[in-house]
Amino acid sequence: MIDKISWITVYPEIVLLAMACVIALVDLEVKTPRRTVTYLLTMLTLALVAAMQAAYAVGGEERFGFGNMVVSDQMGNWLKCFATVAVMVTLVYGRPYAADRQMMQRGGELFSLSLFALLGMFVMISGNNFLVIYMGLELLTLSSYALVALRRDHATSTEAAMKYFVLGALASGFLLYGLSMMYGATGSLDINAVFKAISSGQVKHQVLVFGLVFVVAGLAFKLGVVPFHMWIPDVYQGAPTAVTLMIGGAPKLAAFAIAIRLLVEGMLPLAPDWQQMLMVLSVGSLLIGNLAAIAQTNLKRMLAFSTIAQMGFVLLGLMSGVVNGNTFSASNAYSSSMFYVVTYVLTTLASFGIILLLSREGFESEEISDFAGLNERSPLYAAVMAVCMFSLAGIPPMVGFYAKLSVLQALIASGQSAHLVLAVFAVMMSLIGAFYYLRVVKVMYFDPPVGASAITAPLDVRAVLSVNGALILVLGLVPGGLMDLCAKAVKQMLGA
Repeated sequence: MIDKISWITVYPEIVLLAMACVIALVDLEVKTPRRTVTYLLTMLTLALVAAMQAAYAVGGEERFGFGNMVVSDQMGNWLKCFATVAVMVTLVYGRPYAADRQMMQRGGELFSLSLFALLGMFVMISGNNFLVIYMGLELLTLSSYALVALRRDHATSTEAAMKYFVLGALASGFLLYGLSMMYGATGSLDINAVFKAISSGQVKHQVLVFGLVFVVAGLAFKLGVVPFHMWIPDVYQGAPTAVTLMIGGAPKLAAFAIAIRLLVEGMLPLAPDWQQMLMVLSVGSLLIGNLAAIAQTNLKRMLAFSTIAQMGFVLLGLMSGVVNGNTFSASNAYSSSMFYVVTYVLTTLASFGIILLLSREGFESEEISDFAGLNERSPLYAAVMAVCMFSLAGIPPMVGFYAKLSVLQALIASGQSAHLVLAVFAVMMSLIGAFYYLRVVKVMYFDPPVGASAITAPLDVRAVLSVNGALILVLGLVPGGLMDLCAKAVKQMLGA
């Protein structure tokens, strides 16, 4: 018999699953092309779930349910809360775009698939068992494949979905094979039991490292880092922009969560091994992501390579937590990574929100040249986009500057000379990255406008976009609250 605590642990997931099914059924009877009824139901569901997750996180209690297969802790609850808000914002930005392209004419799968994708993220974040994490991952990826192909009559979207499906299946195979190797070596699928088995020293190190290589490869694909990155630019460019934001936003929080669950909570004794792997991945991501982005003229593709470079910074934080078995800086390093990925998602939402706003029926505003003279057409939207570019480049006082600074501080605090070299390398790559971000600002403010047509947007889009842009600036000026939240969540996860 399932105990009461188990049910309490997954109440938000139950609500989300039930409402996703209800919305899918209600949508069968809705005939309006903009799907107003299902949209409002989706927004109410997401608001309720976000409030529940925030209440769980503020409560601060750590709970285990369903035979320790599921965990509810501060880190997981905050990440789920942020992911829910990210999906809400994505749907606010993406609904007018989807309606203009008849993506909701046959049905409102955009809303139900988004809810199922979010449910997959919840399961990934809460998983305390290898199979539970993998089930959540598959729910997210299968929903994402369908979302990318949602424009059935659009050849580019269909091609992107096929590439995503093939490469995603390969990456899932890597991860599953690595987890099966870990199970074979330790005799358990439970993350805490795996940690104890590895710590005991009774398992052959070579077997563990062999499995670890495949686990890290699978995680690298989900984070979109080199050399498992080639799906990112193709899918970002080929998918409908609303779906690109759905893939590039909230799922990064879930990918960070499973990296923490598997590598830190489950395989921390193997830190010297996986830290070396993460170091190679981060160096490659910073180098290739920034250099390749310079050559792009398509803004979505440029932001795709930018994502690869940004995830390289997240890996720098993850690899600097444990030095020679000493965990003194672990909470600082992992909380800096969590802060980085949260603020990156916040900035990504606003940048793609502007792209969606400027897109109109029959026109995809995704080339950098499409933003020429935006300041003359709309100073507000140009300012929001400039704030996003400055933040991604790490220019103060935007939140991206503090995010990069916190990761570099954690890297240097480890006291390793190699980490100091990495920090210098990361700063140099950020300088290169500033070029292509500032190029967008230059085009908006100094190039003549391509057209004089007025920029119109629904009230909810304008309001959310303004708040989104303001948060990037405000959190850069006063980052302490969010940083403390991340630090407390990570300390509870580490048991510190």
